[in-house]
Amino acid sequence: MKIRSWWHSRVEGCVAGAHAVGGTCSRSPAPGGLSVSVRRDVRMHSARHAPFHPLRQHYIAKYHGDDRMHSDRHAPFLPLRHHYIAKYHGDDPLRQHCIATGRSVWRSSKVPFGVSVFALFLFVLLFGSIGALDAQAVSNAASYYDQGRAAMVQENWYAAAESLLECVRLNPAHAEGTAALAECYYELGEFDQALTWVRKARTLARSSMPLANLEATTLIALGRLGEAQGIITGILAQEPYNLEALFAGAELDVARGRVGEAVARYREAARRFPDDRRLLLSLSLVLCSLGDLENARLYIERALLQHREDYRVYYYAAYIEAKAGRFPQAIGYAEQALGIKSGHKPSRALLASLRYRSGQFEEAARLADQAIADDRSDIGSWYLKGMSYISLGRTAEAMQILSQASALDPNDEFVRSALEDLLISTTMIEDPQRNRWASWHFNRARDYRSRNLRDQALFEYRRGLKLNPNARDRREYAELLRLAGYPARYLEELRFIRDNDPGDPAINDAIEAYDALLADALYRRWDVDPVLIAKRHWRVAVFSLASEGAFYHADAGAVGSAYVRDLLVHDRNIAAPNLALKQPSFSAAFRTAREAGADYFLVVTVSENGRDLSLKGELFVGRTGSPAAAFSAYRTGDDRLRNASRGLVDQLSAALPFRAELVQRRSSQGLIDKGRADGVKAETEYDVVKKGQPFVRNEGLGIDYSPEDVVGTLRIERADEEVSMGILTRRGFFDRIGIGDEIILQNEKIEKPPEVMADPELRSLLRNLR
Repeated sequence: MKIRSWWHSRVEGCVAGAHAVGGTCSRSPAPGGLSVSVRRDVRMHSARHAPFHPLRQHYIAKYHGDDRMHSDRHAPFLPLRHHYIAKYHGDDPLRQHCIATGRSVWRSSKVPFGVSVFALFLFVLLFGSIGALDAQAVSNAASYYDQGRAAMVQENWYAAAESLLECVRLNPAHAEGTAALAECYYELGEFDQALTWVRKARTLARSSMPLANLEATTLIALGRLGEAQGIITGILAQEPYNLEALFAGAELDVARGRVGEAVARYREAARRFPDDRRLLLSLSLVLCSLGDLENARLYIERALLQHREDYRVYYYAAYIEAKAGRFPQAIGYAEQALGIKSGHKPSRALLASLRYRSGQFEEAARLADQAIADDRSDIGSWYLKGMSYISLGRTAEAMQILSQASALDPNDEFVRSALEDLLISTTMIEDPQRNRWASWHFNRARDYRSRNLRDQALFEYRRGLKLNPNARDRREYAELLRLAGYPARYLEELRFIRDNDPGDPAINDAIEAYDALLADALYRRWDVDPVLIAKRHWRVAVFSLASEGAFYHADAGAVGSAYVRDLLVHDRNIAAPNLALKQPSFSAAFRTAREAGADYFLVVTVSENGRDLSLKGELFVGRTGSPAAAFSAYRTGDDRLRNASRGLVDQLSAALPFRAELVQRRSSQGLIDKGRADGVKAETEYDVVKKGQPFVRNEGLGIDYSPEDVVGTLRIERADEEVSMGILTRRGFFDRIGIGDEIILQNEKIEKPPEVMADPELRSLLRNLR
């Protein structure tokens, strides 16, 4: 009895003392060599973490009978508590009397005294050692948590994640450690893993609004906008002016392409939080994306005035100034950011890009070298160094650098495209390097073909043949055209192969067979050569502007415009003149297109981040420079540049009105130079317009001509692959239809407005503001 009473009182005193000081309590050994040690984390005093400490709850449940032990979370501890209440404080009148008088209830036990002492000894020995081990684990978890938080302050996310993982391994119920780990994964761009951890953290702290906001922003990053909307709405219903929820709502608007609504939301928040750094920077970024550079600079200047020691403010100021084309000021701000925090990688990358765009290629290459020395897997720096060497005329070194970058990341389309364009412009067709890089495309083409992805396979074959036109893989490309239902094009490819390898009997046999098969083709019956009569009736120049440079890949617009122009080579109705892709300004692009006689010119802009890419094409009238149309394509994942370029070209091709030429006439029958491959269908009726009379509209998309210039109509009877034949009907008493007249579709196409797309670069910048 004395042993138990002494031990019980000492433990209760220890727990109470630990409660009071929030630290470690240790008492001298009890008789018989027994000792109790209770250790607990200082942070366990917070209301958020108090329920999550199993060791503390064990002692509270055992000695103080805390009602919180009745919750479902602590159900495993209930049997222990009930056992000791029943064993030592049985629910009988004696217990009430003892409680009232303060006397011991030990004698009420029906267990013999010796057996009770022995059982108690075993219990203390067992649970005392387990408690000591649990206390040590909790103490270690707290230490790892502190290390993780310190690494997060230094923005060393890898080290922080490592420490926090160890923290939650030792103490799975550590709510703050779990939440911090979710934030680390978010900063590392591992959004799926961040979502897993933030949801686990929310089970430990269900009422935490910061965790709810983190889950919402993570869902936005994953593209699960509907789920994010539900969480944000719930937060704002409880706290209408929760700043983090307002930020999350604005990010959601940006992700949905509603940047104007994001501006309104930010401005409403700015009236309540006028000095908030993140709010001022966010407003400046979204206004900049809308082209309102003056107001964007006003907000960035306010941020600079109120947060002079924050390197991030100078970083975003450099970005805004660069968007305005003020490169000297932008370079100055970037250098100030690095002066405050020398190891800030985004500021160094931005400074290198600004040096490149300012024509300081040597300095840009030097900064890229520094970044590569710190991280050899930094593909953006490899790419920038290669582009700088190209601009310096050091093509051999640039080729070697870009080859190394492509080996590090074979799927980086910008690196590969820059390297391939350099090979095409500086090497002979017989150069073995061309064959090596072309083989990569041919292998991908065969993979797509095996999965019945014909369009993707055709693209890869064409890219490979651009590098190595004489490759034997051209036979596979020809076969793919045959399977796609283009026998005339298949025959053209076979003849090209025969001209380069005349001794192949299989090719000669195939040519003979398809010559016979196409004996009844329209072009044979009308005795015309489809290759010679083929005419592209639209001239569209493709450009990028130096002032529209992206920051993730230098000259991304030029690479994107090159992709678009390469695709237009295979469009049978659009000619893309071989003009300089990179133009210094819009006025220079307009003059270049007008002097080249282009009907339209397309200005391509690329916006990207590490995962997504948006391609925007603005079409202008070549004669007047007035806006004609706008197209956009948004893609994510691998091959996003290729797929976005294809989407943009498809939109352009569908938007341009149909034009063809009357190449032959036999009485009431007429032959035109467009066929089934160009969308011509039987029973379609076209206007026949006097040669030279149709003209491109001064503004907008379309062709204008007066009713007096319409000399007849053509109704299609048969559409072959490359030419079509129809019945001509004159308009008026006299037959004025002649060879060379233009065939135009009389029903104008209804243009769909371009889909509102999110800006990947803006989304990335706002996300990094957290």
